[in-house]
Amino acid sequence: MADKQTAILAGGCFWCTEAVFRDVVGVDQVESGYIGGAAENPTYKQVCSGSTGHAEAIRVTFDPEQISYHDILEVFMATHDPTQLNRQGNDVGTQYRSAIFPLDEDQRIEANAAIERAGKVHPAPIVTTIEGPAPFYVAEDNHQEYWQGEGQRNPYCLAVIPPKLQKLRKSFANRIKQQA
Repeated sequence: MADKQTAILAGGCFWCTEAVFRDVVGVDQVESGYIGGAAENPTYKQVCSGSTGHAEAIRVTFDPEQISYHDILEVFMATHDPTQLNRQGNDVGTQYRSAIFPLDEDQRIEANAAIERAGKVHPAPIVTTIEGPAPFYVAEDNHQEYWQGEGQRNPYCLAVIPPKLQKLRKSFANRIKQQA
């Protein structure tokens, strides 16, 4: 059995990216958090202000025997807009930037390749950055598994997350966990 691996990705609102990756086969855990800024242990309020330099991000723990880092990046690039600079939809600011935070040189090489592949299918330039290394700070408990709880009553989430999940199901049908 292979050791679990980790990917850290920033693609706008972490509630939205977390919801997508929770449905992917081979993903064991998804944690919402903050990365890429100056303050230690930032809060949601601080990050949302845009003053810390952090991005809302997710830390994905996955089984490489079930899904590769390459495929994690394919899902990531297909389920957010990597052409929007410092925003995703109505979420605007550097805290909503599109970024990949490789944890080693192999991930950095694969991240560059994913950006290059995405550039071939998007008409606009890819603005996803490769950043790090940087510490990842787990967000407050009320931001974890948000879509499964409060998010399904939140109008913002109801507008943004279902289209992302539909895109996931359409483009990666063989990678979706079976629903109970």
